[in-house]
Amino acid sequence: MDPLREIVLAETRRQFFGKMAKGIGGLALSSLMADDVFAQMPAGAPPLRQIAPKATRCIYLHMMGGPPQMDLLDYKPVMKDWYDADLPDSIRQGQRLTGMTSGQTRFPIAPSVFEFAQHGQSGAWISELLPYTASMVDDIAIIRSMNTEAINHEPGITFIQTGQQTPGRPCIGSWFSYGLGSMNEDLPTFVVLNAEKSHPRSNVQAISAKLWSAGFLSPEYSGVMLNNGADPVHYLSDPDGVSREVRRAMLDGLGDLNRIQHDELGSPETLARIQQYEMAYRMQMSVPEMADLSSEPESTFERWGDEARQPGKFQNAALMARRLVERGVRFVQIYHRGWDVHQFAPEVLPAQALDVDRAAWALIQDLKERGLFDETLVIWGGEFGRTIYSQGRLTPTDYGRDHHPRCFTVWMAGGGVKGGVVHGETDDFSYNIVKDPVHIRDFQATILHLFGVDHERFTVKHRGLDARLTGVLPARVIDEIVQ
Repeated sequence: MDPLREIVLAETRRQFFGKMAKGIGGLALSSLMADDVFAQMPAGAPPLRQIAPKATRCIYLHMMGGPPQMDLLDYKPVMKDWYDADLPDSIRQGQRLTGMTSGQTRFPIAPSVFEFAQHGQSGAWISELLPYTASMVDDIAIIRSMNTEAINHEPGITFIQTGQQTPGRPCIGSWFSYGLGSMNEDLPTFVVLNAEKSHPRSNVQAISAKLWSAGFLSPEYSGVMLNNGADPVHYLSDPDGVSREVRRAMLDGLGDLNRIQHDELGSPETLARIQQYEMAYRMQMSVPEMADLSSEPESTFERWGDEARQPGKFQNAALMARRLVERGVRFVQIYHRGWDVHQFAPEVLPAQALDVDRAAWALIQDLKERGLFDETLVIWGGEFGRTIYSQGRLTPTDYGRDHHPRCFTVWMAGGGVKGGVVHGETDDFSYNIVKDPVHIRDFQATILHLFGVDHERFTVKHRGLDARLTGVLPARVIDEIVQ
């Protein structure tokens, strides 16, 4: 008999009955959660890809906190005549407010202090805070009519990343990992980076692993967080005195034990664990090489700026994203914190925009040079917008803005997206959508479409229902921005 199997079977009487008890409980649990454990595409379902994919990779630049659209990408010159006037009830229309402004006795309008100008063949109006974005405006599609039901950060970020405001669902990167698989067996399919805020007065939103969780999918489809600094993945390196050969032998033995357990219990979680250990072993070589910027020519930093050398900076995270996708990583998510401008907006926004603007431009230039732009979808945006009225103190040079779910702006580029497009329109107050609304579900359906995936057919059995990223409510592809 196999020695490992002998060890597993050599149990004491107490262990035997304990295992039996757990087994009975496990049978009951598996019966209750069968759909969770054995999530898979429905039998006889049509192929996942119904159309030719335009994109193979995605870099999602999420601005945590909600960038104020009227200060960046949604020009509202009429508001200068409304300084300190109350937002009309006809515009507000009884909108739900957060607890931060619901107690205000008035809602004074705060026009943007930043200048705008038209750029490119599209003539898109872009803020002076985004000169690099302005220079590539014909490469991007700006959507000014995004909207959501979420009014606070936690449900808002969860909604746009998972399709639901409550946690427990797979995030969009996990859906991609599950449905489309890996393009490099030595690196994760889905990688997450967290960039620090850009101004000391910036409000910072909490961030947790649930935003890159696989939810009811197998944990192998979760995102892998790359840390800032010399050790990108914790516990990846071997301890002192442990050679790579010893590590290999340990993993082989552990894999054999886990396979025995899988044969006995049938849990797919066990196989996922084996795969994660194997991936970690392969990452010992691939991740340090990817994170080592010494191979980058000096021209890289002439384009990106010296901040790209500094772990934790958004510029560094975006450069890492480029290095990851050119090595075959399918989905890279970057979270840039500090956009929650409840106060000091004119002071905070220039620093936030400075870090992101040049890096986003450099990213797209690099992708073009490497022939990856046409197949790499780049997304920029937050979880909701901000209010035209000021939260708290208002002066000609200072204001804060509260959360605003009714309209916000994102842009997309590459990967089958039409450049030089401005889609959707808001009213003079950047408060309500007046043309071509785009819900989060439409946004998610469009992302999947660009990868050749029909969002209605991309389903997983979960608790007896066909769960999908876009949920059960109607969603449409934004054909106006698709090539």
